[in-house]
Amino acid sequence: MQIRGFVPGDEEAVVNLWSKCGLVRPWNDPRKDIARKLRVRPDLFLVGEIDGRIVASVMAGYEGHRGWLNYLAVDPDRRRRGLGRILVTEAEKLLKELGCPKVSLQVRRSNPVAIEFYRRIGYEVDEVVSMGKRLVSDLPPSPASSAR
Repeated sequence: MQIRGFVPGDEEAVVNLWSKCGLVRPWNDPRKDIARKLRVRPDLFLVGEIDGRIVASVMAGYEGHRGWLNYLAVDPDRRRRGLGRILVTEAEKLLKELGCPKVSLQVRRSNPVAIEFYRRIGYEVDEVVSMGKRLVSDLPPSPASSAR
């Protein structure tokens, strides 16, 4: 697998990959997430290619305190071959070069396969409560709210 930085022409393939991997949710518009990432450290948005086809992706981030991994995806037809590990290792290397002391990530409890994957590559469950607050809705306005 060749790892390289995401380029705008990759968007359709990456969104399709995320959909195939079950990462897309109605409240997170993947195209808006890509546009946001391209405004903030686009160099930390990686894709993996085999024979010119995108088969993996990861978005990494670092704000000076912790690094983060998001949207790690490996084509289900190519799993269990070490591609996820290779991509995470590259993201970790880039974060470490920036001085990042720790990488965090979030996994849905409903995804035990991903949890086990991360455990196998050295991640541990932190004793924290994950909290969030949406500042911008990715959901389109409902017909009822737009009629007001």
